Order: sequence, then structure tokens, then C-alpha cells
Amino acid sequence: MSIFHVQLEIGDPAGDWFEPVDALVDSGAVYTMLPPSLLGRLGVKPMTTRSFVLADGTRIQREIGQTWVQLDGERLISPVIFGDDDATPLLGAVTLEIFSLGIDPVNRRLIPVDAIM
Repeated sequence: MSIFHVQLEIGDPAGDWFEPVDALVDSGAVYTMLPPSLLGRLGVKPMTTRSFVLADGTRIQREIGQTWVQLDGERLISPVIFGDDDATPLLGAVTLEIFSLGIDPVNRRLIPVDAIM
């Protein structure tokens, strides 16, 4: 499992303003998870609630919304999980796939990959 941090920006649903986020890239994280205080400030609203299984097998419920993510100058809409306010923001595989990015575990960086239809 590869773990490192990247800088990204999370935007309001209209894409008018963005806040910087230092996010952990964890190759085991499926979804991007952010503090609800950040998402609330940006006006991101939950759309639904889902059940998630943690690495230790614990099942939890979390709200899901969607908003703009900016990474290396590119802006795209991504689903986001409303995490706990004290949890580290995570950049997950779904968002990486939306941006056609993969993980280079040796050099601890994101790399462009071909999108698969």
C-alpha cells in the first residue's frame, strides 16, 4: 500500500471558489473523504447516505455529495464522502480515475494513465 500527500483544491458546487486541501493518497482508499466542516463552508450538500466497510471490518454510515475538485490545474466533479472533522482528508481511487491518474508508489507521486472505457 502506498501512502503520500498531495495538494488539491475543493470547490463549491458552482465552481466559483476553492479551498486548498492537503490530502493523503492511500492506494486502499476508494472514495475521496473530506471534513464536513470544509464541505459545509463550501455549500456542498449531502445527496445520499451509504454504508462503508473499514479496513478492520467495521461497517459505518456516511453521507455522500459531489463537488468540484481541482488537481494540477484541472477541474472536474467528483463524489465526496462527508468524513469526521478530525479525520485526515483522503484522495480516493474514484477521483483518481476521474482525473485519469495513477499512483507511482516508488516516487510517491501521481502519474497520468490512460482512461479505460
